[in-house]
Amino acid sequence: MLETLIPNSRQTPNLPLAELYHRVERHVPEIEWPVLAADIAAILKLKREKNAVVLAHNYQTPDIFHTVADIVGDSLALAREAARTDADVIVLAGVHFMAETAKLLNPEKTVLIPDMKAGCSLAESITAADVRLLRASHPGVPVVTYVNTSAAVKAESDVCCTSGNAKKIVEALGTPEVIMIPDEYLARNTAAQTRVKIIAWKGHCEVHERFSAEDVRELRAGHPGVVVLAHPECPPEVVAACDFTGSTAAMADYVGQKRPARVVLLTECSMSDNVALQYPDLDFVRPCNLCPHMKRITLGNIRQALENMTHEVTVPAEIAAPARRAVERMLELG
Repeated sequence: MLETLIPNSRQTPNLPLAELYHRVERHVPEIEWPVLAADIAAILKLKREKNAVVLAHNYQTPDIFHTVADIVGDSLALAREAARTDADVIVLAGVHFMAETAKLLNPEKTVLIPDMKAGCSLAESITAADVRLLRASHPGVPVVTYVNTSAAVKAESDVCCTSGNAKKIVEALGTPEVIMIPDEYLARNTAAQTRVKIIAWKGHCEVHERFSAEDVRELRAGHPGVVVLAHPECPPEVVAACDFTGSTAAMADYVGQKRPARVVLLTECSMSDNVALQYPDLDFVRPCNLCPHMKRITLGNIRQALENMTHEVTVPAEIAAPARRAVERMLELG
């Protein structure tokens, strides 16, 4: 096993590679580590040389999440921290709309995404033209847009939200009804928690829409005593059958605070992997719905992004200004 010291980084200053391996040894076989370690050492060196940070979403694999990421979390956490970083270069280990959001909040910084094809089925379910048609059909009704959307869609919106602050944002507007796009299930699950009337769109996440209430029943039957946590992008009947519903950050907090002996997270595969490494004493049941877009990001292409300064994410000025206002309003309200 490699024992060379890695260069100084914000997250792991002067740690030996062996210590980094200790973070992920329950997930990464030792025989695979030397190959990963070469990329990790190179990434950490490049981050220091280029004053770069890696932002990693909770759905990234543990080898990225626990070794090279400087900032980790859900969409809201990444948006907040992107606005605070003093780095010159931001590498977004996530999907394209997240990189666009980081660019909106850091217009003078270089924002890179390791794979331009890392998209999102939910973001692709709605266009800016669709939003304009919705506004025309519901005059005067404010548009609350989930951050899982393109900058062009955000630019047509009044305010953004995340799965973690959707109810708070909807109620903060002080209106009897809102248009909430694009995730139908997040809108319906939020509507169940508030008196505000919510007009929904028919967009779905290809990961979360596959979970069913029958899955929950089978999990409870096969794993007695299991505590079931679900993301609010899951269908309402799944949310009704589970024990707790929340954003990825809220689910991780629940596990840390409640420490259920046996738990299942109804969300993307790597979320469970990352949380399980933090709590080795807990039993994680892992039904795996994988996001193919998130899995386009690897240690190898993060390294290539920093070496070659590719692929830079830009947003046209006429879109960036109104989209930035929608994101900043979210950060102010939520």
